[in-house]
Amino acid sequence: MRDELAEILAEYGGEKGALIPILQRIQEKFGYLPEEAISEIAKFSRMAESEIFGVASFYAQFYFTRRGQHTVKVCLGTACHVRGGERILDEVKRELGVESGGTTKDYKLSLERVACFGSCALAPVMVIDKNVYGRMTIAKAKDILDEYRRG
Repeated sequence: MRDELAEILAEYGGEKGALIPILQRIQEKFGYLPEEAISEIAKFSRMAESEIFGVASFYAQFYFTRRGQHTVKVCLGTACHVRGGERILDEVKRELGVESGGTTKDYKLSLERVACFGSCALAPVMVIDKNVYGRMTIAKAKDILDEYRRG
């Protein structure tokens, strides 16, 4: 991991204001921000680890624990909620055996609840990675999850 981190950091050779792009590249590479990465960034940028953690924890896009290969997001915005989004989320949690924010033991799927996707006409909506699944039912959700678990 240290070599991969050094390679990423070398791309930003002392560039001021590069912290966010560095964090993004590391997360892109590893799927999350490992503790070792925070430490290496601190040495590289001559910042305190707590400062780097503070910046990274401010943004919802950064994760400090390993995530699944695929991210399942269930919308709970007004339209989705009214059309059964909460029931869909409950079923997905039951199927995966994790709570919102969790990742399955095999690291295939991570689950998130989302306030709104802006796809209200398709409510209720579930998104896996960049694939939007609208007019979701419990049966459809199970079938779609099965496809991702197999693949």
